[in-house]
Amino acid sequence: MKQKTHRGAAKRIRRTGSGKLVRARAGRGHLKLAKSRKRFRQLKGYTELAPGDRKVAKRMLGGK
Repeated sequence: MKQKTHRGAAKRIRRTGSGKLVRARAGRGHLKLAKSRKRFRQLKGYTELAPGDRKVAKRMLGGK
């Protein structure tokens, strides 16, 4: 039977053209007034997935 993609993981993790797994940085969702503008600028963009999470994430995304 074919394995299905984990939809929650698919919405949060993306695979780049070179095959790396990237995610958005945490801490931008709420309580924004308590955080400085500098902190928000530094949280922009994407970051690579931690090595300990890669194996599980690849399996959830249905990749090899």
